[in-house]
Amino acid sequence: MSPRLASLFFALALATGTASATGGDMLAANAPRALPASGPVNVAWSDPSRFGDIRTSSNRSASTRGDWLVQLASYMRKQAAKRLTPGNRLELTILDIQRAGRYEPWASPAGQDIRVIRENYPPMMVVQFRELDASGTVVAEGERRITDPAFLLHAGSVNDSDPLRYEKRMIDSWLQREFPESVSAR
Repeated sequence: MSPRLASLFFALALATGTASATGGDMLAANAPRALPASGPVNVAWSDPSRFGDIRTSSNRSASTRGDWLVQLASYMRKQAAKRLTPGNRLELTILDIQRAGRYEPWASPAGQDIRVIRENYPPMMVVQFRELDASGTVVAEGERRITDPAFLLHAGSVNDSDPLRYEKRMIDSWLQREFPESVSAR
């Protein structure tokens, strides 16, 4: 293959999303199942192949591509750390995710890689959590199914050009309900 043809092939692969800087496929055997330990909040996730967003997707390839899971876990860690009592630790495990929107390949063959956002496709996440105080005593724990059925009605509290804005808004809302006092208010 000529270098020019190889460059064109690589550019096409990037444009179609079959290659990414992060390795791409979250179902790969070597794909991470947790964020590296850092700070008071640890975030892990169960097998992504069991997530509703992937299991029920009409475009499984597009659903598993990219680093959207790592982005959401990182965002959740950052936002949760702001709400913890100093000295406490929080362990979060994402058990399921259904991102806002769905792929609708039946609408048009050219649209099979387009996630369609409609009000009847809200984001949803199932999260297990355990908060420990400085001595290691569990102060709160549980499992929550969080969703935002009115996700299209909210004013932009998160960057409106962010493809994960609906999920991030849902995470923010849950953290405010679950951990109502921020560190600055304590």
